[in-house]
Parts: sequence; structure tokens; C-alpha cells
Amino acid sequence: MTKVFEYRADRGRTPFDPPPQYERLRAEQPVSQVSMWDGSKVWLVTRYEDVRAVLSDERFSGDNRRPGFPLFSARSENLTQNDPAFVRMDSPEHDRLRGMVAAEFTSKRAAALRPQIQQIADRFADRMLAQSPPADLVTQFALPIPSAVICRILGVPYEDHGFFHTSTATMMEGADEVAIDVANEELSRFLAGVVESKARRPADDLLSRLVVEQERRGRLTRDDVIGMARVLLVPGYETTSMQIALGMAALFYHPAQLAVLRDDPALIPGAVDELLRYLTIVHTGLPRVAVSDAEIGGQRIRAGDGVVCYLPSANRDGERFKASEVLDVTRKSRSHLAFGFGLHRCIGQWLAKAEMEVAFETLLRRFPALRLATDFDQVPFRQEMLVYGVFELPVTW
Repeated sequence: MTKVFEYRADRGRTPFDPPPQYERLRAEQPVSQVSMWDGSKVWLVTRYEDVRAVLSDERFSGDNRRPGFPLFSARSENLTQNDPAFVRMDSPEHDRLRGMVAAEFTSKRAAALRPQIQQIADRFADRMLAQSPPADLVTQFALPIPSAVICRILGVPYEDHGFFHTSTATMMEGADEVAIDVANEELSRFLAGVVESKARRPADDLLSRLVVEQERRGRLTRDDVIGMARVLLVPGYETTSMQIALGMAALFYHPAQLAVLRDDPALIPGAVDELLRYLTIVHTGLPRVAVSDAEIGGQRIRAGDGVVCYLPSANRDGERFKASEVLDVTRKSRSHLAFGFGLHRCIGQWLAKAEMEVAFETLLRRFPALRLATDFDQVPFRQEMLVYGVFELPVTW
């Protein structure tokens, strides 16, 4: 049984399955103590109901400045650790800051954006069709769609996407500390310049509204606005792009499921939830620290203890999802935990699902013969990255 938590551990039967040792833990010791990379002890929570319990309980804090908060590596928290943004705050400050941007990410707002998302998807599909196959689905379709959408929402120039894609990739790799620090500083300077341009000439975008309605009224500082920009930009495209690319890889691996969606595109919205459940690309888990004593899964957790909620195992819990190891695009999977749960549930969930639905529908409609252009065992998976996925996905049609 595992004694050291390692999200980079070898996968199970397929590259889409969680490491088998965490599946065994869910069955035998669903709340167990393990060591992190630095030797610190934390509680690893692997069962669906227990993960939901932790993530919805105010006795477990998401503030990574608290003693005992689990870190996945020396530099793994660089995207958020020094940013005064709501993603790592508890109530009531979390609620105040999240409320300033929440209206941009509701289900109603995501629905209103669908025509624009479709235009963006068609633009990149056109570019793929204009060239001879093969093409890399990551760089030519899966990555640019959510990047262009979040840039439009925030007011960040999309022509700078090459820069922030590179910076984010460096930070997500999480190994070269010097390179991560440099990428961090460069991304912060870039966003500071974008926010300054909004202060000089506000436009119809979210960053302009934060400057005009919040900073100028003393509700946010300039650093707060930059922190908001950072925490919305990077997760706003990185995770969704990997869900699109890894989702297509999973469908190629399961051709019968791909055929079901080709025959009945009306199933795509439900299939998106099933792919979110089945893949669970946040494979580091969600870290928390107990602020008071609590009992989870029969284990007494003391104040100051670190906790890691392991979402890949929770979303494969057979007590919640029958035949959970099977990808079934007709399954009703809306209760999955891919976006987290409770107070810190991903604010961009509705936007991400809309982008995934449009992306999959566009690919299946406009590329009816889309298929892998290489052997499956040649597909490079992002095992070492903080967000799981594929580095590239060569396709032909």
C-alpha cells in the first residue's frame, strides 16, 4: 500500500485510469495517512462521499498560507500562493471577491457566449481544414479555443497567447525552480501591463470593470486586480484545453463510444460530464488543512492536519458510479467532482462545459472521419504536469 503520495505514479490499465494503489486505498483505507514529497504527513481521502464531506465542511480550509497546508512540490503553488485572489481564501473574504466576478461565469452567461464560442471553434476548424493532415489537435484546436474565449472575457490580447502559453507550461511542469520563478515574474509583469492599459482606456471586458467598479472605489488594490487576472486567465484555458484534447484521446481509445456520439450528437452534453468524471485531469488532488478537529470516514483528523482530496479516485468510486471504470457517454454523471465541490467549486465550470460541448460537436460534425494519426502508444501524456493531459494529439481525417 502507498506510503508516499505521488500524483506522477504510473497509471492503471490505461492512461486514463488513476494509479491502482489509490484505487486500492479507496477500497481498503479510504482515509489514510501518507507522506508528501517533503516528508510531511497528510490524510489522503479517496472515497466519493468522504471527499464531498471535506470539501463542503468549513472546518477544512483552502488557505495555503495556513500551517500544515499540503504542497505538492516546492514550487507547485506558484500560480496562486502569492496572489491575493479568492481561489485560496476562506469566507467571508472569498465570497466578497468571488462575487465581483461571478456574474461573468454563470450558466446563463455561458449560454449567451455560445455563439461566440462557436465562431471561435469554426475559425480554428477552418484553419485545420485548409491544411493537409495530419494536424496536432492540441495546438491547433483544443488549446486556442478556451484561450481565445477567456482572453475575450478578460480583455487580454489574444495575440499574446504564445507568451502566456509558454509561461504557464513552465509553471505547470513544476521541476525547474529558476525557470518557474522567471516565468512567474514575466507573467505578472505582462498582466500588470494589461491592467494598466485598462486603467488608461477601459473597454467592455471584465478587467476594465474590475478597475472601474472595484479598484477606483477602493474595494480592490491594483495588486488585487492583477491577482484576479492571473487566477482567471491561466485556469481559464489550461484545464479546459486538456479536457478537450484528453477527451478526444479517450474517445479514440474507445471507438464504440465515439461512434455513439457521431450517431447521436444530442448526447454530447451528457458525454461531457462523463468525460469530466472519467478523466479527472486535476490529478494532484485538492489540498485542505483542518482548522478544527473533525471526523471523516471514521478517522479523527486534528486541527492543523493536512488533507488531500484525491478526485480521480472519488470519481471512480463504484458506490457512486456503477461500473465506474467504464467510459459510458450515455451515463448520467452530473454529480461528478471534477470541478471540486462546496465553497471553492470551480467558478468557470459552466464556461468550460460550454466550450467542451462546442468543441466536440464541431469536431464530430466537420471532421466525420477524424482519427488518430499515430499508434496510441506513441501519444505523449502529461504525467509530470500539475494538470494531466496530452502534450500533443496527432490526428488525420
